[in-house]
Amino acid sequence: MPPEADGRRVWAALGRAHRLAAAYRGGDPASGVDPDTLGRLMTDVDARFGIGSTLSVCIQIATAVPLLTLGGEPAARVLHDALAGRAVVALAASDEGSGADLAGLGTTVAVDDDGVTVTGTKRWITSALYADHLLVLARHRESRHFTSFTWVLVPADAPGVTVEPAETPLFDGSGTGHIRLDRVQLPREHIVGRVGRGMTSFAAHIAVERLTGTLWGVALCARMLRRTKERLQGRAYGDGTLWQLEGIQQRFAAALLRTHELAALVDRLGRRAARHDTAAAALLKAGAARTVNSVLAECAQLHGAEGFAAGGAQWTRAQAALWSIGGGTTEIVLTAVAGSADALLAELPS
Repeated sequence: MPPEADGRRVWAALGRAHRLAAAYRGGDPASGVDPDTLGRLMTDVDARFGIGSTLSVCIQIATAVPLLTLGGEPAARVLHDALAGRAVVALAASDEGSGADLAGLGTTVAVDDDGVTVTGTKRWITSALYADHLLVLARHRESRHFTSFTWVLVPADAPGVTVEPAETPLFDGSGTGHIRLDRVQLPREHIVGRVGRGMTSFAAHIAVERLTGTLWGVALCARMLRRTKERLQGRAYGDGTLWQLEGIQQRFAAALLRTHELAALVDRLGRRAARHDTAAAALLKAGAARTVNSVLAECAQLHGAEGFAAGGAQWTRAQAALWSIGGGTTEIVLTAVAGSADALLAELPS
């Protein structure tokens, strides 16, 4: 498969190779992810495909697919097809205008005995352009209380669904787009899980997405550091190479140290995050944002002018901002860390 394959093609290939189900304990998404197997999967995908396509895989395997296990006959059918790579599920959580403030969602779902009606706009949704199904987080009552939100599984071809591409040159292959839901009517069985449990289940499963993103971040940093070292060793400078300059080695070593620190954090907290430990996941997410941005910035700088070539290190660096925004901005995540400060301090030597 070519490196430019989009996320849908990559997802299908992973399903055929039985690597999607293998990322979960016992092959069952309801049992949670296996961090070691998941880490190998993200490393392999990152090594072969672009950031956009890898992003599509990340969100589906970490969040969209496990949420389908919450129940509902359509969800069970789609789960089976997704694990086989035959279906792509876009996680449609973030809303027009509300951004990271999920309690401010404007997308609504009217629920009655006959069915549901979904109305609203979702923006910057990964996999939207080629998804078969949209897992939509919607408000079923006006209150901002966490029990006011529900998941609905919406077929992408249902009447009233319109998808348009997001206007960005970044994240090739991610299928990122904006979704408009104009009074989409569906049978009640398209509710995933219980009415009012949407925000609670999302809060739990976002921990796994943050773990997955951190595993991917370690793989990306390692790949870019190897690529950078090869370039430095091959770039002539004076009677030697750039790599032989002590200052260059020190800058590279500092980036390598930060990558090892993040990998050690994953080793320490990964299994806790896999069990939906939100404090552990917040530490991982904050650490990944800091590390990925700083390491890729250093790699891009060390590539010099060549870093601005198409697909070069500066292109990768620009997309690395994703780690500070996607899955919760760094500021929001650090607030979560502070909220667990007493418990996290108790884990340290005193």
